[in-house]
Amino acid sequence: MNGNLRVGNLFGIPFYVNGSWFLVLLLVTWQYGSGLAAAFPSLGGALPWVLGLGSALMLFASVLAHELGHSFAARQQGIGVNSITLFLFGGLAALEKESETPKGAFQVAIAGPLVSFALFGLFSLAGVVLPLSGPMAGIVGLLAYINLALGAFNLIPGLPLDGGNVLKSLVWKITGQPHKGLVFASRVGQLLGWTAIAVGGASVLGLSAVGSVWTLLIGLFLLQNANRTAQFGEVQGRLTGLTAADAVVQDSPIIEAKASLREFAENALLAAPSAWRKFLVADETGLLVGTVLVDALKQVPRDQWDTTTVAAIMASAGDILTVGAEQPLMEVIKTLETRQINALAVIDNDGSLAGLLEKRSIQALLQLPQAA
Repeated sequence: MNGNLRVGNLFGIPFYVNGSWFLVLLLVTWQYGSGLAAAFPSLGGALPWVLGLGSALMLFASVLAHELGHSFAARQQGIGVNSITLFLFGGLAALEKESETPKGAFQVAIAGPLVSFALFGLFSLAGVVLPLSGPMAGIVGLLAYINLALGAFNLIPGLPLDGGNVLKSLVWKITGQPHKGLVFASRVGQLLGWTAIAVGGASVLGLSAVGSVWTLLIGLFLLQNANRTAQFGEVQGRLTGLTAADAVVQDSPIIEAKASLREFAENALLAAPSAWRKFLVADETGLLVGTVLVDALKQVPRDQWDTTTVAAIMASAGDILTVGAEQPLMEVIKTLETRQINALAVIDNDGSLAGLLEKRSIQALLQLPQAA
């Protein structure tokens, strides 16, 4: 997964760490260890850094719990979780799909911060109830503060933060259009990103006492991801109301099963773009019954093309994914991405084959000028 290292499963969810995580683990361990060594001189040897490593791991365990909050909320809605990944700026729960309602989207978004606030309460309570002192009291207090900061920071209302997803769900609820919520929350995220870049840049240049290089890096992270989600939201808006039938390739590569190989070669192949290497095969009623490769013609002598039908050399259609003509195009795109395929067959309401849908035919739709 793009430089990510799989370290196991959590409640059936694949768990990964990005290479950047190890760098942050080292930096946080050094920072916490140095702080403990300065605050508690009696700690000897490597003990401050061992405790610093433990604190850093607990920090990332808190981030992991935050992402599990999102994951469990999604699972309650029947949404699968592909993975959880820890990286430079936190964590990410990769969901199979988005919630179908703004209420569901709100529940998934708010679940992570609620887990962080719950951990803040537990660590705070532990610091009061348990007889802790010295370094352990400091570590527990630090973990309480970190979870409070994690929950509060993520509620900033701009994508890709959880607060941005909360904002997206609210705009979705008001407008009834999920893409409008996505674009609005992304624009806020872009504004926040540019603000953080400006503040962090001014700090690095010595023009401001507010911010740091981390503020600059966080701003770049926010801006990059907000730009991506804004573009996706605009695509959603362009495709809203369109169905699979709207993206069927013109002159789709379809041949009748009863056609002779001569007809296949002289009519279908000569009329079709040279790029087609596989044709969908339909019976006399228009039902999809198989596929045939152009190269399969080479296996039959030319003097037998007039007496051999396409049905004789076709393969099963079992490997061809199909969707209904009325299926929303956004759902079709998700299917293509999830299955990692470039094309599928579109079936009309009467069961007949409507044609082939490819990723590039969807891209062609997006390039068409919008109606005024």
